[in-house]
Amino acid sequence: MAKVNFTAGRVEAFRCEPGKSQSFLWDAIAPGLALRATANGARAYVFQAKLEGVTVRITIGAPATWTIQAAQAEARRLKVIIDNGQDPRQVKADGLAAEQAVRDAKQAERAAAQDRLLSESVTLGDIWPVYVADRTPHWGEHQIAAHRKIIQAGGETRKRSPKPTEPGPLASLAGVRLVDLNASRIEAWAKVEAMVRPSSGRLAMRLMKACLNWCAAHPAYSTLVTANAAKSAKARETLGKPKVKHDLLQREQLAAWFGAVQKIRNPVISAYLQTLLLVGARREEVAGLRWIDIDFQWNSMKLGDKMEDFRMVPLTPYVSHLLAALPRRNEWVFSSPAAESGRLAEPRIAHNEAVAVAGLPHLTLHGLRRSFATLSEWTETPAGIAAQIQGHAPQGVREQNYIRRPLDLLRMWHTKIETWMLEQAGVTFVPATPGLRVVAAN
Repeated sequence: MAKVNFTAGRVEAFRCEPGKSQSFLWDAIAPGLALRATANGARAYVFQAKLEGVTVRITIGAPATWTIQAAQAEARRLKVIIDNGQDPRQVKADGLAAEQAVRDAKQAERAAAQDRLLSESVTLGDIWPVYVADRTPHWGEHQIAAHRKIIQAGGETRKRSPKPTEPGPLASLAGVRLVDLNASRIEAWAKVEAMVRPSSGRLAMRLMKACLNWCAAHPAYSTLVTANAAKSAKARETLGKPKVKHDLLQREQLAAWFGAVQKIRNPVISAYLQTLLLVGARREEVAGLRWIDIDFQWNSMKLGDKMEDFRMVPLTPYVSHLLAALPRRNEWVFSSPAAESGRLAEPRIAHNEAVAVAGLPHLTLHGLRRSFATLSEWTETPAGIAAQIQGHAPQGVREQNYIRRPLDLLRMWHTKIETWMLEQAGVTFVPATPGLRVVAAN
């Protein structure tokens, strides 16, 4: 191969020989350096050498971008690599891979730092709806509503009151980052809540404790909650222990209560409150009754249950009479056209007014459930039967494992309780005589 000293004129004038696909002009100064020209007019500096008996050719670049001196320097560099027994192409690939690895590491570090900043900015208010959405399939409507209300910002307009909604107990903590939600912050919050609403504060503590436990077990938030601040003994002590509720109806108060409740203009609310007392169920269990849950033929009701999926209770004569008279507007027994859900949402206002009209002490809706449990003892109803009707968990080995009461047995005692209450209240009610049923012949 003839070699010449590369000059600008020689490089500019070199072209591919006619009839060939490519031609080479070899440099006499830098070993292995050549200028390659192809039949289509492309030109480039190349380096060529042998590595372990195999020819290695590497393109350096076009003369338009590489000067002669730069191409010679690059050829010398490649020659050193070859002399060291290395393939320049592999060296280049390894170098690119190392550079990419450095870039990837820096990118990952930046992404991790960004994720860390983002995760550390997550507040209790941010995580609360995520937590509620995740647990919604396992909760009832009342529990979902309680979680939303406990952290609401307040200030929203109400349909039936000019006063806007009040902030929930956890509203003041909604903007606090999870990483900052420590025991001292919870204890300071508890001091404020204990002054105005300790009962709601205790509920908020329980709900927040469950939420933080969920965060600690969640892969995306576990690093933000290393200790459950809602477990603070000092905060619990500050909020105090719940007082035992004593509100209930005494035997001599039944007449006044029934008289006032039966005069409520809304027949749905009136029937609901009477059913609540006579069944002894939880308020949401009765409010959630659908028409398909009631069997007027076999006198039974299917109630949603706190312990089980549901429980069957007797449909006593007077309650059956109340429910049969209600309008069937939709699927709900205690329907309400004004409510978004289509069913009765807030009967407390009407009940409080009726209690005031009757001249009775303060009585909550849960107090009606407490009343059923207490008044049933006047009829000497076995405690286990009253508890089963109300949906209380069986107590003792015998109740849990051996006693299985049929609905007819519950109905016998439940009807006795209802009859006694109506007698004490002076409510005149004559159960309808069951009619004849057509029985198919064999």
